[in-house]
Amino acid sequence: MKILFISDPVRVEKYKPKTEFVKHTDYAVVGIDASADEIIAAGKDADVVVVDAIKPLTRYEIEHMPKLKLIHSEGVAYNKIDTQAAKEQGIYVCNQKGANAVAVAEQTVLLMLALLRHLIPGYDSVKAGHQIETKMYLMSHGIYELNEMKVGLIGFGHIGQEVARLLQPFAPEVYYYKRHRLSEEQENAYSVSYLSLDELLKACNIISMHVPVTAKTTNMCDQTFFENMQNNAYFINTARGEIVDNQALVQALESGKLAGVGLDTLAPEPVQKDNPLLHLPINLQQKVIISPHIGGCTSGFFRRANQLEWENARHIAQGERPVNIVNGL
Repeated sequence: MKILFISDPVRVEKYKPKTEFVKHTDYAVVGIDASADEIIAAGKDADVVVVDAIKPLTRYEIEHMPKLKLIHSEGVAYNKIDTQAAKEQGIYVCNQKGANAVAVAEQTVLLMLALLRHLIPGYDSVKAGHQIETKMYLMSHGIYELNEMKVGLIGFGHIGQEVARLLQPFAPEVYYYKRHRLSEEQENAYSVSYLSLDELLKACNIISMHVPVTAKTTNMCDQTFFENMQNNAYFINTARGEIVDNQALVQALESGKLAGVGLDTLAPEPVQKDNPLLHLPINLQQKVIISPHIGGCTSGFFRRANQLEWENARHIAQGERPVNIVNGL
């Protein structure tokens, strides 16, 4: 049994479980900047590949690793892996479903609070010597509590559910949209109410995205999406950058439609300097908070994720099915 990690070698070593299986299993690590040929050279005898969620793993690489039995995403996302090519080769593709729910939910609530309390521009104004002027301005124009908000969660899987749970002590009205409505008992447990997508966009003044990247969700947050939102609403995306049309979001900010935007992810990633969301006028920059896609990157997540990766590798070594299979095998 050999495992190839396409990842950060420091992270692989830091979060490696201390089990007998790990001690007696051969593994190698290449960085996420490794070329296809470097990956193939390192993984030509690998049974398992564990790959960073932002690193593509293509048909070419998959077909040139003949012993491969399992490809494991380090994250919840697996859209960068050619799942069809893996399926054709009889290779399982697995992800970290649910492992980052607490971490991303905390980041989501953090961004909501930071926007409502003008955290970043407030800090900048204090540093610039304008504390009193900023305080007077904000008191006159409104500083909002979460319990005054109607929060709409688009997508209600593990992360959306955890956001709803964390929001309960703050007591906003929380609504959700997903393809299949929950039972009344489940809705009561999370203190949420169901709305259609159009109804939710019109009813809520905080919209928070929690959907995966699929053909249907790519660029779903387009011009029409933002036009259907309330005026002066807040937009939060801790899901994936690919679900947002960057230019449409810029236009929604320029038009004055949005009161604030909190993003933990931009597309494409790695984020380039020419991304339009990085070149807003100063007055719009103050409405936007962007964190470096760290919502799900806590120590707790990596401990859980590495435990699952190695456990699934052990399943493969013993001829068993792994868990969290996403490519239909």
